[in-house]
Amino acid sequence: MRIFAIITALFALVPQYAAGQVRQPIAVDRIIAVVNDEAITRHELRDRMATIERQLRDRGTPLPPRDVLEKQLLERLIVDRVQMQFAKEVGMRIPDNELDVALRRIAENNRLSLAAFRDALERDGIAWRRFREEIREEMTLARLREREVESRIVISDGEIDNYLAHPEQAHQSALVALGHIIIRVPEQADPTRLSALRARAEDALARIKSGTDFGQVAASYSEAPDAMAGGMIEPRPADRLPTLYAEAVAALKPGEVSSILRSPAGFHIVKLIDRRGGDAVGGLIRQTRARHILIKVNELVSSEEARHKLAGLKERLDNGGDFAELARLYSNDLSAAKGGDLGWLYQGDTVPEFERAMDALAVGEYSKPVQSPFGWHLIQVQERKNAEAGDERKRLIARQALRERKSDEAYEDWLRQMRDRAYVEYRLEER
Repeated sequence: MRIFAIITALFALVPQYAAGQVRQPIAVDRIIAVVNDEAITRHELRDRMATIERQLRDRGTPLPPRDVLEKQLLERLIVDRVQMQFAKEVGMRIPDNELDVALRRIAENNRLSLAAFRDALERDGIAWRRFREEIREEMTLARLREREVESRIVISDGEIDNYLAHPEQAHQSALVALGHIIIRVPEQADPTRLSALRARAEDALARIKSGTDFGQVAASYSEAPDAMAGGMIEPRPADRLPTLYAEAVAALKPGEVSSILRSPAGFHIVKLIDRRGGDAVGGLIRQTRARHILIKVNELVSSEEARHKLAGLKERLDNGGDFAELARLYSNDLSAAKGGDLGWLYQGDTVPEFERAMDALAVGEYSKPVQSPFGWHLIQVQERKNAEAGDERKRLIARQALRERKSDEAYEDWLRQMRDRAYVEYRLEER
């Protein structure tokens, strides 16, 4: 699911990447950092700079000073290089056939055939071979996280018991959107280094409080993987946030920023962007009754064709069409016979892409076409309620929430350890 989500996120970046970014030839290249036994060149850094600057402009995020952004991106290249070196050591590589499927999906989401998509990139000065390898790297990093972090998260029965014994924590159903900044602290940091990093976090917080755009500060200071996306975390229920963040945002109103928070990974700053819902109380768990129309993607139906077909069905619904009848006629799902009715769903019953879209809908509202690993969906929420779940269901939901809560913390800790173990020699300042 995480690999698919990252590929999906890349769909949005490709038009930015290919919308006229003509790279100028570089007369002289040189090494600006050495990571273990591999070099990072100025050419690589400039390539990354051009892409990130375009993304920040397209999001409306003010650009950090160029020298600040350069140092931030070099550190990101170093962390990515360390991970890719580890992936090579353990024999992890995305095979060509799997990569081709991902590239075809990206092309379809840009409404192009694979050949036309390749031509468009090359016309804009982006080498196809390089683009393929960048997508392969993104997929490798996602799979590495699954293998080295996600698969090793252990949830004990005692943790589940404790979660269920504290309903004020266990049933925070509010969907929260937040931004965050992480200043990593090395495992063996001495007091001088620790003080310097704390001062860096305080400087970042002071800039935010003085009115500087949060996304700009995140791009300038944060060492989180999402720093160049403004530090934004996708909306999720509060009980699935890292405990440190959940406790911090509980006391915040939308638009407010936390004080400096401390975890084993480093210093954190959290901004609450939005909070929606949050009416589940006590032992009650939110359920959603929904229905959908699914168009599957296969050899005969491309992703773009499926999306276009659902867009037409959405227009018919907006003009008074009958959802159940359209589902019976067009949905490629067993629920079609029931007018697309999926019954009552708990959190975690569906894949993340579907659940996020469903949770964002008001009762009676139709979604736009939503992509998941199963194809493309139109979703309608029919009812919501808070209901008592059986013991087995409660424990399953608790396990899912605890796993998601631990995931980001474990990943940040793993990244810090990988970075600390690497030999890094900086040559950026050399002329």
